[in-house]
Amino acid sequence: MMGIKDVARQAGVSVGTVSNVINRPDMVSEQTRVRVLEVIDQLGYVRSESARQLRAGHSRIIALLVLDMANPFFVDVASGAERAAREAGLGVMLCNSAGSATEEAEYLGLFAEHRVRGVLVTPADTTGRNLDSFRRHDIPFVFVDRVVPSASACSVSVDDIAGGRLAAGHLLDQGHRRLVYVSGPMHLTQCRDRRTGALEALAAAGLPPEALSHIETDRLDVGAGRDAGARLLGMAGRPTAVFCANDLLALGVLQALYAAGVAVPQELALVGYDDIEFAAAAAVPLTSVRQPAHRMGRTAAELLIAETGDHADEHRHQQIVLQPELVVRGSTLGRQRPAAGAADAASA
Repeated sequence: MMGIKDVARQAGVSVGTVSNVINRPDMVSEQTRVRVLEVIDQLGYVRSESARQLRAGHSRIIALLVLDMANPFFVDVASGAERAAREAGLGVMLCNSAGSATEEAEYLGLFAEHRVRGVLVTPADTTGRNLDSFRRHDIPFVFVDRVVPSASACSVSVDDIAGGRLAAGHLLDQGHRRLVYVSGPMHLTQCRDRRTGALEALAAAGLPPEALSHIETDRLDVGAGRDAGARLLGMAGRPTAVFCANDLLALGVLQALYAAGVAVPQELALVGYDDIEFAAAAAVPLTSVRQPAHRMGRTAAELLIAETGDHADEHRHQQIVLQPELVVRGSTLGRQRPAAGAADAASA
C-alpha cells in the first residue's frame, strides 16, 4: 500500500508538505499543491484517517447501536442520525445488538477500542451494567428511544404512555369494550409504558383493568405476532380489538387472522405502533401510532455532536420527549358502532 513517504518522494517534497496539502492546503503554494495532488492521484494514495484522528485526539465517527435492524423503525432512526452526522462532516458506524446484552457489551468494547467520537444507543441490557462499564472510557453517549433515569446523559424518547392512550382510546371510540394487548417482553420499558397508557384510557372510559387482556411474546417480530394471533384465536370470550406493541407484531397477528378467515376490522379491529412503511401497505391498511423515528435519530445525533464539538464545555444534558400521533386506517374502521341504547340493553 502506498504511504505518505512514497507521495513525498515522487513529488520531490517533504512528508510535512504532503501532510499540509492534505490537512492545511492554505499553507502550501498552489504550484506545489497541484503537483502533490497529481502524485496522490497517480499513486492512489489514501490517508490513514485513524492515525490522523489519534493525533488530533478525537474521531470523526459516531457509533449507533440499535436493538433490531430488522425492524424498519430503527432503519428510520439510523437515517435521521446519519443525516445529522453527514451535515456535521461526520460518519456513522451502525451496529445491531439484536436485543442481546452480551452483544451490546462486545460492541461497546469495540467502540472504546476505536475511540469513536460518541455513541447513540438503545440499550439491550436493562440493568445498565454495560453502560456503567463503558463510562470509564470517557466517551459520551446519548440514549435513543429510552428515557434516562437521571441527568447523567442526554436522551431522546417518545411518550409511550400517551401512545398507549391514543391506541386504546381510538378502539374505545369505535365501540370496543373488550381489548387485548399483544406485547413483547415486559422488561422493555416501551412495552410496559404502552400498556400503562392503554389502561389509563380504559379507566377514563369507566372500564376496569380486566377489560384489557394481555398476550406477552418473547420477541417483537412478525413471527411472534403470528404466534400471538393463534393464541388470541383460542381465547374464550375473544376480545373484539387488538392493540399491538409494534407494527411487526400487528402484521403477524393480521396474518394469523387472515389465515383463520377472521375479517379485520368487521370481526376484530387491530392497531399497531411505530407506523412503519409496511403498515400502510398491508392487505388491510394498519391503523398505527406513529413515532417520529427519523426526527428521533436526528435529534439524538445533534445532541451528541453538540456534546463533542467545539463548544462542548457549554453543553448541558437534555432529556427530550417527543409526542406520538395516531394514524387511522382500515384495520379499525368499518365496524358498526353500537348505539348507546343498544349497548345498555345488551348489558341489562
